[in-house]
Amino acid sequence: QVQLKESGPGLVNPSQTLSLTCTVSGGALTTNNYGWSWIRRPPGKGLEWIGYIANGGSTYYNPSLRSRASISRDTSNNHFSLQLSSATPEDTAFYYCARVYPSVAGYLYQDWGQGTQVTVSS
Repeated sequence: QVQLKESGPGLVNPSQTLSLTCTVSGGALTTNNYGWSWIRRPPGKGLEWIGYIANGGSTYYNPSLRSRASISRDTSNNHFSLQLSSATPEDTAFYYCARVYPSVAGYLYQDWGQGTQVTVSS
């Protein structure tokens, strides 16, 4: 079965770029009918969808973060990454990567990484 794991610095200075990588095993990023997503949970708040990259490489973003977020992939190493520019303390959150499957009932997030805490502060 597919497994995902987030990695990257746990502390980011304000105005710097928050950068994370999701390493995928058990399934190729180019597999048909799946997308690869970033989601976060700020402290005391609910989950917030950041964006995803489709199996063909197209990217889609939450409009509230579109100006700052960038998702890319490295198919050779089977990982995809998140870069969130101009980070502020409000970007402090627990960050997850996940695989998404579009079904007739909606988008299903069945496979998740364990998540990683990222704190934006000086």
